Amino acid sequence: MTPVSRQVGQGLPPGAVPWLHDLGRFIGRWLYRPAYRVRVRGVERVPRTGPVVLVANHSTMIEPQLIFGMLPRRSVFLVKEEMFVGVAGWGLRRIGQVPVRRGTPDRTALATLTEVLADGGLVGVFPEGTRGAGDVDRAQQGAAWLVRKAGAVVLPVAVRGTLRPPGSRRRLRPVVDVVVGEPFTLDVGKGRAGLSQATEQLRDTLAALVRAVDDERARRDRDI
Repeated sequence: MTPVSRQVGQGLPPGAVPWLHDLGRFIGRWLYRPAYRVRVRGVERVPRTGPVVLVANHSTMIEPQLIFGMLPRRSVFLVKEEMFVGVAGWGLRRIGQVPVRRGTPDRTALATLTEVLADGGLVGVFPEGTRGAGDVDRAQQGAAWLVRKAGAVVLPVAVRGTLRPPGSRRRLRPVVDVVVGEPFTLDVGKGRAGLSQATEQLRDTLAALVRAVDDERARRDRDI
């Protein structure tokens, strides 16, 4: 299939190939099953239509692929531009992922995601900006900016269990939880003040979901 300049009605950016995107989702759904016991909850909360900004915490390279695979609809994620080289870069573009420069506002990437949202698509953003503990103790403003620009709803997703605790031994098929929270509307006011306030509200909501998943995992560990 030859890529078209714009996948109107597909919720994908220019250059993406829909069937390759769907194949990538299938692979992402099953890729880590041999290595992890993946528990997915709340998928029914994912809006099936309309513009959605998905926000998730980020600890390892595994979270984006797990989320991409488990979603019941097509999704477009921001991926660090260093990944877009050679065959890997070709594949990422063909499945509809968007390169982004880290550490500075990337207007090209944001403009691409705005078009995807205008087409009724779902875009995924990791507000922390880079991998870490995944506690969402900080957030960049790109997600809130997209919500203000496109009028999208926000969908929080927490992933826990991919990061091996410091000092622990190698784990045999550890449990990984992927939990979809309730979608919510975010009122983003005008100017930098409105953007900053909305970003903090978004961060608080996602961090609360992560803490809830952590608490549930701790209770289960105590009951074992």
